[in-house]
Amino acid sequence: MRASGLDRDRGADWEIGRPDGAAPVGGASVIGYRGRGATALDLRVVAIPAITLVIEFGDNQLIVDSAAGRQTLAGFASGFSAGTMRVRGERVECIEVRLSPVRAYSLFDVAPTDLGGAVVGLDDLWGRRALLLRERLAAAATWDERFALTRSFLARCDDPARTPHPEVVASWERIVARRGRVMVGELAEACGWSRKRLWARFESQIGLTPKRAAMLVRFRHAVEGLVTGVPAADVAVTCGYTDQSHLCRDVSSFADITPGVLAGEPLAGFSKDRHEAWGTFFQTRPARDLGNARRARSGQGSSRECARGGEIVSD
Repeated sequence: MRASGLDRDRGADWEIGRPDGAAPVGGASVIGYRGRGATALDLRVVAIPAITLVIEFGDNQLIVDSAAGRQTLAGFASGFSAGTMRVRGERVECIEVRLSPVRAYSLFDVAPTDLGGAVVGLDDLWGRRALLLRERLAAAATWDERFALTRSFLARCDDPARTPHPEVVASWERIVARRGRVMVGELAEACGWSRKRLWARFESQIGLTPKRAAMLVRFRHAVEGLVTGVPAADVAVTCGYTDQSHLCRDVSSFADITPGVLAGEPLAGFSKDRHEAWGTFFQTRPARDLGNARRARSGQGSSRECARGGEIVSD
């Protein structure tokens, strides 16, 4: 895997690395970045349908302002945050990972519902292992080495005993494939569960209810349009909102701002380069028929394979 760098921000103030190839590997996508000279990080981010890991491997700390308040951390995991999160730091060197909630379920000892929209320090999640990872990332000479170290670390943290139900995985895939334009009753019928059972299992293993997950996926598609200058009215139609006021309510719910404010602050500098490094957010494999979930549960298919297929991560 060869990394490509993007050094365009204000006289190459930032070095940004990313692996070649757009597809996520094992439900995880990764990029890296570091400031040059006295460059400071000041990043505002809104909710995405993925779990985010940020690992600072230099000698500096990240200041994170979120709904939970202000925290100073050497690295963190954030769930499906509500509102806009601000991340700042001086001369930072970071690896950023975006995990499918399907993959994240097997990586953390905490339940997805406990993570929720919180920001949790990596030391609290992984203890000394997180410190050792940062030391190895700092000693690595290239982005390729850092990406390989990160993927290897995640593989070692993976708990094969913690695998989401195939019906939950298939329902998540269908939400993503339909860009959030799907009804909970349709999901339940397709996987052969009652609405109540699907709602409970999905929330406990993904971290959101099916309805909220669909809203978040649709919101993220709307964000992609708004930040590239598409008028809010057109975004509302394209993304399946009943009208522009419906779009406004969702943007306010997830980002605590209006579509006009979001569209009126075009990406520039490091934010623009980081967005380009991630590429298009929704990187999916073709969604499978939810009938595969029933076959996996009845022993006609591999439960592990079903839980790993068709994952989505990345911006």
